[in-house]
Amino acid sequence: MKHTSLVVSLLLTFLFAISANAQGWKAGVARAVITPQGAIWQGGYASRTHASDGKLHDLCAKALALQDANGKRAVLVTTDLLGFPKPMSDRIRQRLQQSLGLAKADVILNSSHTHSGPVLGKALQDIYPVGPPEQATIDAYTRWLEDQVVQLVTKAFADLEPAELFSQNGVTRFQVNRRNNKEASLREQTELRGPNDYAVPVLKVLNRRGVLKAVAFGYACHPTVLDLYQLSGDWPGFAQLELEKTYPGATALFFQGAAGDQNPLPRRTIPLARQYGREMAVAVERVLDEPMRALPAQLGTAYAEIDLKLNPVPSDADLTRLTTHKDAYMQRWATRMLAEKKAGVQFISSYPYPVQVWNVGGQSLFSFGGELVIEYALEIKKRFGPDAFVLAYSNDVMGYVPSETILKEGGYEGDSSQMVYGLPSTWTTGLQAQILAEVERLAGPLGLTKAAPK
Repeated sequence: MKHTSLVVSLLLTFLFAISANAQGWKAGVARAVITPQGAIWQGGYASRTHASDGKLHDLCAKALALQDANGKRAVLVTTDLLGFPKPMSDRIRQRLQQSLGLAKADVILNSSHTHSGPVLGKALQDIYPVGPPEQATIDAYTRWLEDQVVQLVTKAFADLEPAELFSQNGVTRFQVNRRNNKEASLREQTELRGPNDYAVPVLKVLNRRGVLKAVAFGYACHPTVLDLYQLSGDWPGFAQLELEKTYPGATALFFQGAAGDQNPLPRRTIPLARQYGREMAVAVERVLDEPMRALPAQLGTAYAEIDLKLNPVPSDADLTRLTTHKDAYMQRWATRMLAEKKAGVQFISSYPYPVQVWNVGGQSLFSFGGELVIEYALEIKKRFGPDAFVLAYSNDVMGYVPSETILKEGGYEGDSSQMVYGLPSTWTTGLQAQILAEVERLAGPLGLTKAAPK
């Protein structure tokens, strides 16, 4: 009898172990409407002269919470925003660590970079002539939004249920490299010049009944079709609406890629924004309908902030010349810099740049802060394979992150954009190698190995 009891006990232990190992993924989703109530300054275009005056559609924040077979958890947050400034992002992630035990490595705060969303916090302080009343509106909205994001993530984890995950890359081609193709002469061109990356990364989440619960998808292209005073998610907003109409009950989450030098062209009309949204939705639908790679329930995350060096602050003479620049934001930046120099302000000489890597069941995901240009995505895929997912505009959007080539060439992405974001100077050479070296350092322990050279 004792022998029988022992056998039964061992058998139950064995079956429990098998069950635990086969437990699989759990996934949860949540959404929140984050459209500001009333007029607010919109981020993205220095040419704007007043606050918003309505909306085309609601802005949303969405969260996809994941838990693997061992209980490891992480969350992807996507938003119809220009980008999270560092102070706001830090506060949100600190609160999530305190309430849910999530480390920075476990949280991605991605923004679509729509230029039709609200200004946040003290970001873009030199672009617009924002007075105290307008700044008070921005600050109040920012505080409210922080609460919404924390509550959103909490709700997503409360929604956890058994799930299956799949990944695959699709393709669509409305992105255009804006440094190599001039918008004004685009119609006369017979071919587009690169570099480009037309990949549409797709993560499919099925619930326990095999029904689509969520689809997270990305693309590397500025949401700059629209320059209106109406709030909207631009083409990514229309793409998400289209997918959720096609798949009732599912949550569509858009994450922005390395879009720093990629524009949707042609642009400037609402029908074009809808068109690109539909093109993206169709590209995602095709991937969902075809065989996708099943992802085992194993999750690994890593995160670091590296010091990217900045060049010395411009001289007083150079700043004085800029105070008469044709662009008002350059004038405001130079004037502020001169005043702060006179007041003895100690300017930063480097910036803590965020780099993040996830291994989602063998699907590599690389996440970066700032307006990363497309050469980084291409280099990541050379090193880790063409199926890698590359996200930018994550956790902290402090400025453009040019490649070494663009840094030497200068222009907006390599030089003057630093003033748009209020940084005291441009990046030093060597930043690309430093960022990619950190990616490799983080990826190794997660089991993400470099691709074999062809």
